[in-house]
Amino acid sequence: MSSATITLPNDRPSVLGIFLREVRYEFVRALRTKAYSLSVIGFPVVFYLFFGIIMNRNQDFHGLPVATNMLAGYAVFGAIGASLFGIGVGLAGDLSAGWLELKRASPMPPLAYLLAKCCTAMGFATIIVSVLTLMGIFFGGVHITSIEYVKMVSLVVVGSIPFACMGLLLALLAPFNAAPGIANMIYLPMSFLGGLWMPIEILPKFLQKLAPVFPTYHLKQLMLGVFKYPGAGSTSSHWLGLTIFTFIMLFCAGYAFRRREQNS
Repeated sequence: MSSATITLPNDRPSVLGIFLREVRYEFVRALRTKAYSLSVIGFPVVFYLFFGIIMNRNQDFHGLPVATNMLAGYAVFGAIGASLFGIGVGLAGDLSAGWLELKRASPMPPLAYLLAKCCTAMGFATIIVSVLTLMGIFFGGVHITSIEYVKMVSLVVVGSIPFACMGLLLALLAPFNAAPGIANMIYLPMSFLGGLWMPIEILPKFLQKLAPVFPTYHLKQLMLGVFKYPGAGSTSSHWLGLTIFTFIMLFCAGYAFRRREQNS
């Protein structure tokens, strides 16, 4: 007698397939959460409309139109909001609901969940930059080339990483009910002191000297460099500042995670 061998089809998805599916689910979830999607996109759009277009239309500052300067600032402002609230507040909510424990018990790779949230924040940052750019072109008299637009999108995508790490630390330290308030207490002052709402040169001298402490300042200066604006400091110094900030946030988040695991 001959024995037959039955081969079952291997329908197990690949790691990449699991990750891409998680990114899609996370992005759709964030898009359907109106409290997140409308506020994260709406705040920089409304602020740019009022302060970058209506109040400062056809005005120049150091050879760069104010509408263009503010486009750079509010693009950074929107990218930071997408990361800080999408990961900080969103992850805090998932931790509070026990959703993360369920995810960890599933066959999904452990990092897929966090990477999906990070990619979602980057996706929203890209949407924000695109909307602001269209507003600047059609209503603010901003002139921007396709190369500059690609550089802006690339910069907010990479620049989202330090603030995603900050959001991770926030989620591990703050309870869900307090996370939105704490995020705003960090987000708004840091945006103002980093010169996102106005050219940094308008701020008082002592605040201008304090600005390089904040990562928002370094990302804004890099964004202004897209438009050849003669900002303070070198490109390498701004990247170094963001890199140091990222590693500090990762170190603190790792410590907070270990403490959380020990106490659970």
